[in-house]
Amino acid sequence: MKVCIAEKPSVAREIADVLGAKTRMNGYLEGNGYQVTWTFGHLCMLKEPDDYTPQWKHWALSSLPMIPPRFGIKLIDNDTYRQQFSVIEKLMQNAEAIINCGDAGQEGELIQRWVMQKARAKCPVYRLWVSSLTEEAIREGFNNLKDQHEYDRLYEAGLSRAIGDWILGMNATRLYTLRFGQNRQVLSIGRVQTPTLALIVRRQEEIENFKPEPYWELKTKYRDVMFSSVKGKFTAKEDGEAFLEKVREEEFIVTGVTEKKGKEFAPRLFDLTSLQVECNRKFGYTADETLKLIQSLYEKKLTTYPRVDTTFLSDDIYPKVPQTLAGLRGYEHLTAPLKGAKLPKSKKVFDNSKVTDHHAIIPTGVPATNMDERESRVYDLVARRFIAAFYPDCQVAVTTVNGKVGDVEFKATGKQILKPGWREVFAQTETDDDASDAKKDEEKVLPPFKVGESGPHEPVLKETWTTAPKPYTEATLLRAMETAGKTVDNEELRDALKENGIGRPSTRAAIIETLFKRRYIRKERKSLYPTATGRELIGVIKEDLLKSAELTGQWEHKLRMIEKGTYEAGAFISELKDMARDIVISVLSDNSLRSVTIDSSK
Repeated sequence: MKVCIAEKPSVAREIADVLGAKTRMNGYLEGNGYQVTWTFGHLCMLKEPDDYTPQWKHWALSSLPMIPPRFGIKLIDNDTYRQQFSVIEKLMQNAEAIINCGDAGQEGELIQRWVMQKARAKCPVYRLWVSSLTEEAIREGFNNLKDQHEYDRLYEAGLSRAIGDWILGMNATRLYTLRFGQNRQVLSIGRVQTPTLALIVRRQEEIENFKPEPYWELKTKYRDVMFSSVKGKFTAKEDGEAFLEKVREEEFIVTGVTEKKGKEFAPRLFDLTSLQVECNRKFGYTADETLKLIQSLYEKKLTTYPRVDTTFLSDDIYPKVPQTLAGLRGYEHLTAPLKGAKLPKSKKVFDNSKVTDHHAIIPTGVPATNMDERESRVYDLVARRFIAAFYPDCQVAVTTVNGKVGDVEFKATGKQILKPGWREVFAQTETDDDASDAKKDEEKVLPPFKVGESGPHEPVLKETWTTAPKPYTEATLLRAMETAGKTVDNEELRDALKENGIGRPSTRAAIIETLFKRRYIRKERKSLYPTATGRELIGVIKEDLLKSAELTGQWEHKLRMIEKGTYEAGAFISELKDMARDIVISVLSDNSLRSVTIDSSK
């Protein structure tokens, strides 16, 4: 028998159905030469400190750093898990071949490899690698099974991540708890968790230390259009007033009118982070809620694999696009103009060099049914982005009018949408706030002006105050994690920084949830704030290695290099072992009386 092992019972049922394994057994499905079983996510974990030596059961500074000579795994202590593992173990030991049907990503690889190691599987192992759970995708995947060894580097990266998190988390948590926790609470430190908390704490400090300063802008209204002085902002009011006096007495003269026609491209397809950002912005969903919703849509075969960090599709998807568009029920009014037409194949959508294991999140084309309201909202975002990618570009005209009063120059800019193109896909989908912002932003049509015309105008010196940075929301925090704290709006530049982002798209939601559970952060409406405990914890950590988003981003980059085979897993783990030793020495030599108080707020 060939034994297939999936990550969840629901996924196992989908695979078994395609394979013809219809007979329900205890913990697996059987038939047509296959036995299809499942885990419940992780069945195994890295051993805990006291599994290596009884002395590590008791928390003591003298036992730090704890670095096992060799890391091992064990079953998670849960009766249901033990019972299911017993079934898996028997199946694997009698199997002619094993097919790893775990989620097609680093975590999925780690989950299944640990189970196979624990079950002492000896037979050949193959890998099913699919981007959706449709019958077509599963059949295609089984026709193209890969040798398990092709994914060894992926496993090494996942194992390195797990071991690195153990080394840093176990040692730093005990170290800081014993040294600064006043014996009243555990101070949880994590390789990604702590730099993320540091981002929120630093932003709060920037807000509190911000001193608003006034500045003045010279503007004038001519023919009901507000022109701004090209001089920019005045930091001294008297300088602005001097210019104001210069322009009071003379007429406004139009010195130049230029119109440039251009194109605006459709928004990129979603990766997980951009989907979480959009759902937080539009619906207030947390990152974790969005991940659960898109995972559910994936398991219902409605969207493709969600835990991805690319916004591109591979070239082999292009021939399947018409079929996918045809399956989008409820969107016929939007897909009808594309039917039978030659669809564009833009490099902004299709780029093999930007796709590794998985492509961007798109609909599968399976008719969407059986969704709740929240799932429908997420599905709608994914579907419309996909449709828009094949619509014409939006045609715009940008008009710039230059003028002067005496020798003081002014300028006004307007934009007109000539052909909406892909914007039609999103018409009537924005909230009132979105719509008003878009209107302000996107269409400011200027009346016709002629060079040389002149007339009276109404100058004004407007006082404005600089404003403090805004607190992070989950949307802006996810972006900051993606770029290791750098504020970047440009999508191409953000792509380049993703290599050094902190955490992975699949883990960032869990990191934010952990900060809430530890009571290191709290939420007011959409804004995130550090608690007193969270602030004090970052305050007592003097080691940049623990709280710097940039340094953590460098480790993430090395994990990606391990995945690509350009960096050794052993070197990464050795670095973290050395780091753990250095941190222990640094903290134990700290003779200050710093401590962290417990946060009792709910």
